Amino acid sequence: MSLTRVRRPRRFLVCEPRHFAVRYAINPWMHPDTPVDVDLAQEQWRSLIDAYRAHGHTVESVEPAPDLPDMVFAANSAVVVGGRVFGSLFHAPERRPESTHYDTWFKTAGYEVYRPESVCEGEGDLVWTGRYLLAGTGFRTTREAHREVQEFFGRPVISLTLVDPHFYHLDTALFVLDDDNVAYYPEAFSPGSREVLAGLFPDAVLATREDALAFGLNSVSDGRHVFIAPQAEALAARLGEHGYLPVPVDLSELHKAGGGIKCCTQEIRS
Repeated sequence: MSLTRVRRPRRFLVCEPRHFAVRYAINPWMHPDTPVDVDLAQEQWRSLIDAYRAHGHTVESVEPAPDLPDMVFAANSAVVVGGRVFGSLFHAPERRPESTHYDTWFKTAGYEVYRPESVCEGEGDLVWTGRYLLAGTGFRTTREAHREVQEFFGRPVISLTLVDPHFYHLDTALFVLDDDNVAYYPEAFSPGSREVLAGLFPDAVLATREDALAFGLNSVSDGRHVFIAPQAEALAARLGEHGYLPVPVDLSELHKAGGGIKCCTQEIRS
């Protein structure tokens, strides 16, 4: 397929995995008895930051806190659309203190931050398409939070129900390719949600369970380049057939906590 995809420069917020660990289990990927190589996690994370910068994107950082091992997963901290910040209220008590650190960063940078009343895990479950927000629920973010998000941004919110605990956040089962299309794993969603997605995105790139379990859908696209887990080989090939350029970045050490490329990446949309 001879398509010319257009890269759009992005601004990302990240947090170094300096204190990364698996100390508790809040998703099926986490096993506290599994050894974690912090040096390797940092090396892999730096390769992601280098890849973003090499492709023309701006990257800014939040200082990690020593008692918050999951703070590296910056996407869960908020969703930012039109320069407005809708913050987080984590489902797991272990992660709730992360919100304060991210809120402080945004406020210092000149943003006002809305604190939700209902459980909401930022871009983990809220995916901006350029026209509306796709909003996941079923394991973490609640439908009540979806209503709060719509009232705050004044943009349409489309609720999607996740049904497989391995794909507990929307960003593990779906990512936006550009203003017109997405990639997703259909079986991660309820039957009704699958129908909604098929209607909205008839030309979507569909992933297999193997792609999804390899964190292939926890990817970041700039409209042309797709930063993707190298383990998701079949999905990368399909993206290439659709005119996108896969940029493999291995974050396998961070997979031990159930996170990948997108989990580590908060996008700041002015």
